[in-house]
Amino acid sequence: MLSHARPWIRHTRSLWPGLALPLLIMLGATFLSEHYGGPQLLYALLFGLAFHFLHEDARCRPGIEFCAKTLLRIGVALLGARITLAQIGQLGIGPLATAVLGMVSTIALGAWLARRLGLKTDFGLLCGAAVSICGASAALAVSAVMPKSKETERHTLLTVVGVTGLSTLAMLAYPLLVKFLRLSDTGAGIFLGGTIHDVAQVVGAGLMISHEAGDVAVIVKLFRVMLLVPAVAVLAWYWRQRSSASTSASRQAPLLPFFLIAFMALVLLNSLGAITPGLTESLGQVSRVCLVVAISALGIKTSFEDLVKLGWRPMALMLAETLWLAAVFVLYLRVFAR
Repeated sequence: MLSHARPWIRHTRSLWPGLALPLLIMLGATFLSEHYGGPQLLYALLFGLAFHFLHEDARCRPGIEFCAKTLLRIGVALLGARITLAQIGQLGIGPLATAVLGMVSTIALGAWLARRLGLKTDFGLLCGAAVSICGASAALAVSAVMPKSKETERHTLLTVVGVTGLSTLAMLAYPLLVKFLRLSDTGAGIFLGGTIHDVAQVVGAGLMISHEAGDVAVIVKLFRVMLLVPAVAVLAWYWRQRSSASTSASRQAPLLPFFLIAFMALVLLNSLGAITPGLTESLGQVSRVCLVVAISALGIKTSFEDLVKLGWRPMALMLAETLWLAAVFVLYLRVFAR
């Protein structure tokens, strides 16, 4: 029995070098936030960026990846204990319809603009899906159904690095834009959840405004994550029409992320009153710790030097898509949501 447990023990030990640093950053960010004010998640992100060089260390990388992926999913899933179906209904059809419009138009813009910049149409579709749905996760999901070529992996890497960097910048800049636009907490949550690429940065930016803005942002963002399923299906069908080479890849395409299923299960249980207020508070605290540690790890993973090496055309494409998506939601909030 001990022999069966040894691989698990070795795996757990391999995580500690990379797990310790995000935990220490979380404690430091918490201390600064409690004693000097300011957003805890922003401190964690900035501290993480300062330690990016450790992500290149083979001993630290497994633990950092664990924090940035597994703890992130746990933290987001546990947020479902704070949300009910009644809150989703209160958003109305407007924000959800705008998210669908933003996704479709951003992907179309990506395909059109890629050709104008001398890039491959497939790269534009990949970037558009990543920007409009859920960042790096969407890039990896879409790449699984793309026709395989020598450029597929390079395009995927460029997209992951680009959207991660832009999402980090958006997490810092968009709360300031929300203040400038004088949006309500609900409006701020709709904007942040509808425009920032990755889930962790959405949560971080939303909680920089308020808990209400954070909750609304998560609802809108996770609705966008759900759009990954029809988006991947349509893109797989499109590529399948062009080449039968994508048929086997399309069967392997990820559908509904497990953390999203767990999130919706907690939302349902909370809506039915099965989760007590005390348990809700406890799950919220655990979620907060997981998310701060995940933000620290994401900061450690982010390299602005790598962004410079991408060249200007791929970054111009992703930046244009990002600004377009932001413009769609600003137009909705300033014109149609009044």
